[in-house]
Amino acid sequence: MRCEVVAVGTELLLGQITDTNSSWIGEQLALAGIDSFFQTKVGDNLDRIVAAIELALSRSDAVICCGGLGPTQDDLTRQALATVMGVDLVPDEAMEEHIIGLFSGRGRRMPANNLRQAERPEGAEFIEQMPGTAPGLICPIRRTGGSGEDRDLVVYAVPGVPWEMREMVTGTVLPDLQRRAGITAAIRSRTLRTWGESESGLAELLADRIRELDELGNPTLAFLASGIEGLKVRITAKAPTGDEADRLLADEEARVRALLGSLVFGVDDDTMESVTLGLLRDRGLTLATAESLTGGMVGSRLCDVPGASGVFRGGVVSYSSEVKHQVLGVPEGPVVSVEAAVSMARGVRRVLGADVGIAVTGVAGPDEQEGRPVGTVCMAVVVGAPGSGGRLGSAPADRTEDPEPVVGHLEVRLPGGRRQIREFSVITLLGLLRRHLAGGE
Repeated sequence: MRCEVVAVGTELLLGQITDTNSSWIGEQLALAGIDSFFQTKVGDNLDRIVAAIELALSRSDAVICCGGLGPTQDDLTRQALATVMGVDLVPDEAMEEHIIGLFSGRGRRMPANNLRQAERPEGAEFIEQMPGTAPGLICPIRRTGGSGEDRDLVVYAVPGVPWEMREMVTGTVLPDLQRRAGITAAIRSRTLRTWGESESGLAELLADRIRELDELGNPTLAFLASGIEGLKVRITAKAPTGDEADRLLADEEARVRALLGSLVFGVDDDTMESVTLGLLRDRGLTLATAESLTGGMVGSRLCDVPGASGVFRGGVVSYSSEVKHQVLGVPEGPVVSVEAAVSMARGVRRVLGADVGIAVTGVAGPDEQEGRPVGTVCMAVVVGAPGSGGRLGSAPADRTEDPEPVVGHLEVRLPGGRRQIREFSVITLLGLLRRHLAGGE
């Protein structure tokens, strides 16, 4: 079974929207055991959409069309599918009533053109899941192959809105593809999230195991560099039953963890910030952040985690040197240094009354600063006992005293452009804190 993706939308070609849908669908097809060799982007033009679908059907057994199911004049996927099938678009009364009910239930007026979404190519079925107002479609198609045999093909149409698309693909498209392909085996995947080594470094650490798995064929390992999310090592296992696949995953995860050690910080949906906040919560510690070059990105990532308010006290974005000196008590002198980062961490811990203070300062570019090259980043972690943070707004201590233990500090040279340097700084700083909270591994 081969399936390819046709993403519809002129905005994709113009770069106004990044096509993350196709990459996600491609990943899900691989995990489901469905081969996928081509992905196509096509603009909002009926003839070109028809041509893209026809080309896909000529070399694959199934096609997933993503986008173009809205109510406006440039939403042409339904008409294109009717043309490919050689049938008319027909209104579906039950779907019309459903869409009308969606709008009335929300107390909103329904524009008349929304009823275009209740049309389907004759012979097509609507996808059961419908989280928005755009129904998806399952379109059976029969073609005659080069040797005269009939080929039963299928085109699925799903919306371009990511969360709507994902629900339909997961709930209907993938199970239907597996049924058509006769796949009865269970395929499971688990992703180990790592930080502290390059992709090539991980491959080197796992080289012997990868060679063994290449011979065995199951499970498999794959790497994915994901920026601020870390480097991912995905384990995929296939077995006759889900329980057997899960056992294979658990066994392989233990092997990989033994080889990578503390480089692994989480699994699947874990993030560095969620893991770090969990460690702080377990130890009864509160956290404050002092950020220079990251400009609040650390705090923002922490606040994305549900329940962060029970741990995260707040942060000071000390972007200017004056704020570092006057608010955080950083001594006069260079501000791109480990010493400045340590002072920032101590200062924010006291100012915000937190048990733990973390800080980052550096040069994101495009120019050098204080003679330090672009990518130079300094960070520090100061950890006290629970309840040791003092009261909110307390004045900086005498700078000649050193009453707080500096648990960790680091100076690194990070690669990439301005955005990459800032994102890598976020995960590196939180990773520094995680290692020390986990016992200085």
